[in-house]
This record gives sequence, structure tokens and C-alpha cells, in this order.
Amino acid sequence: MTIDQNEPFESPQPGAGATAVPEEIDEPSAEDAAPRRRRGWRRWAIGAVAVAAIAAGALFVTGRDARGEESAAEAAEGEDGEEGEDKEKAPIPVEIAVVATGPVASYIAATANLVAEGEVKVLAEVEGRVTRILAAEGDWVAKGRLLAVLDRGDAEIALEKARVREENAVAVHRRGLDLAAEELISREDLDKREMDARLARQEHAEATWNLAKTEVRAPIGGRVSLRSAQPGQHLRPADELFQITDFDPLIAYVYLPEKDVLALAPGRQVDLALDAAPAVSFHGRVRQISPVVDPATGTVKVTIEAMSPPAQVRPGSFVTVKIVRQRRPDAVVLPKEAVIRELQQAHVFVARRDGDKLTASRRAVTLGLEEGSRVEVLSGLAAGEELIVAGQGALKDGTAIRVLDDAAREG
Repeated sequence: MTIDQNEPFESPQPGAGATAVPEEIDEPSAEDAAPRRRRGWRRWAIGAVAVAAIAAGALFVTGRDARGEESAAEAAEGEDGEEGEDKEKAPIPVEIAVVATGPVASYIAATANLVAEGEVKVLAEVEGRVTRILAAEGDWVAKGRLLAVLDRGDAEIALEKARVREENAVAVHRRGLDLAAEELISREDLDKREMDARLARQEHAEATWNLAKTEVRAPIGGRVSLRSAQPGQHLRPADELFQITDFDPLIAYVYLPEKDVLALAPGRQVDLALDAAPAVSFHGRVRQISPVVDPATGTVKVTIEAMSPPAQVRPGSFVTVKIVRQRRPDAVVLPKEAVIRELQQAHVFVARRDGDKLTASRRAVTLGLEEGSRVEVLSGLAAGEELIVAGQGALKDGTAIRVLDDAAREG
């Protein structure tokens, strides 16, 4: 059956058979045909658009579902692939060290200059010209050693005059005693002669002392740290000739906060090291603690005495002073670089062996005293365990590892 698209289509009546014949329709006029054709085309276009929209929606849903299934499959495959890769990853190379025990201590650190407690300036005591210099800078001298000699001419002449006057005064006094025994002189005259004799003896002693002071001698034993006098130089009393420094003991003054001094006592061991050569280290002791606190700084002066310093140490050397606060002789210690710190917590990795398999085991630890590059472990680790000291930054608990030394031996 052919249907004219320009004619409206009427559905069969309910209950009508498939062979029902539509009722006769009057033939439309030419004026009515054009509007009806336009309405037919409009209905047909709307229907086509609707069908296309429904078809596009179905394709979108179908495509999305397909893409979702494909993405899920790819994700599952990726997870399986990553898991396979993890299983096949090569062990991470690390370095290990056996945990040991040893001494560790905590210190109160400060810096200071070493100074010589025994240091004197040798001054001229009489006037005179320097005729000889018998010591140079750097010489070790004993107490009483001759260092220089001044011109002795005037002093020798003065001594001879004093000796003659003394002899004359003594002789006059003796004759006075004889005359007084015969009551030939008064008691007053005898007392005067006695006084003149005593003054002559003192003048003789003074002249002897002045002559002795033309020889300049070391007042203490030590090293000549400065020589100011030159041969031919004319000196007056109090002019400086030498400076002598006693290198034993050398002391340092450090100023510590009051809270750090409360637990200190004289005799506490001190470790010292030269700032110019840290490898040069030696021991000392706390010799004295000031009884007062400086109100301006809130610090207390502590006197440190060096004990048998090496030859490289000299007065004026700048040193680092470490006063032992606490010492443990048999602590479990490990290198600081093996410790991974996280806020208030710390952990390490130890090597765990299971046959031929070697894995990293994460271990939380409690730290104690720190000294230099070492740190004490209070809990979480025991002596004899194999500690990972390098390469631990990329490790997790259970990560497969290999020891670099083992790899080198295999190669």
C-alpha cells in the first residue's frame, strides 16, 4: 500500500483488522494542499531529529561503558604489572656495620685562650749599660740563671768605698770601747762610734747588693717569651729586659651559665683541643669555680688547668673546652648517619637474614648521649646486630637489600 506523504495518516480503529480500508476522503483543494504539505514535512523533520538524538544517547552510554570496562581492565593490568615489577626489582645496595659497645659522654662546651699562670717581666733594678746578653727568645731557663750583665765599673767603685768606710768605722768603735773601759770617753761618744760602725756596715751591704744587681738573673724557671734589651742599651730602674713564661701550668678561664655550673666541682675532668689543629687534644681539670655569679652576664667563671699539654700547645692558643657532664663506659653506640629522625622519634634499619635472602627491618630506637659522630642507643637495638649505615634513605620495612661488600666479593 502506498501512502501519499502529503496526505494525513489515520491509524485504524481499535479492533479493526490488518486489511481495514480507510474511509474515503474528499480530494483537497489546491489552496489547502500547500499548508498540509508543510505541516507534514515539519512532523517528519521533528521525528528524524528525535530518532537521531535517541540513537546518539545509546551510542554514548554504550561507549562510556566500554571505556569504563577498558579503563578498569587497564588499571587491573597495571596493578598486576607493578606488583610483578616489585617482585622483580633488584635489591637495594646498602652498607652495614656491626653494632658495638663503647664509651660515650656528654659535655659542656666552651672556647677560651690558654694563658700561663706563671709569667713575669724581668726589670732592671739598677741603672747601667748592658754589656752582655746571655739568653734569647725561646730559651728554657732555670730559676737564677744569668740572663744579662750590666756595666759593673761604678758599682765596684761604690762597693770599695763602702768597704773602706766600714773598716774605718769598726776600728774607731773598737778604740772607743777600750777608752770607755778606762773611763776616758763619755757614754755618749761611745754610742756615736757604735752607730757610725753600724751605718758603715749597711752602706757596704747596699753597695754589694747594687753590684749583684748588675747581673740580671731569671726570677722563675720557664721559657724566655720576650727579650726587650739590646747590648749597649742604657737602662734605668724599672726598664724591661725580658719576659719569662712558665708553661706549666697553662690555664683557661671559661664563663658558663649558672645552670651548667651547679653540678660541677673542682677536679672534674676536662677535654681540650686546639682550634688550629683539632687532632691535638689533651686533658685538663676544673681547678676552681668562682663563688659568685656575674650579675651583668649571669655567668660563673670556671678556671681550667691543662694537664701535661703537648709541645704544640703554647700560651695564647685558642682551644675548645669540653667539661665532662656525664660518662658511660659501656654504652651501645652507633654512627649518627645511621639514624633517621622524624620529629620526636627516631628509627634505624637493620639487616635481617633469611637464608640467602636479605631484607631491611625498620626498628624504632630511643637515643641517649651524643658525642661527636656517635650516639648512644638506650633501647631498640642490641650489640652484635647488623646495622644499615648507608643507603637506608630509600628503604622500607621488608625491602630486599644487598650488601656492597658482598657484591664486591662476588665480582
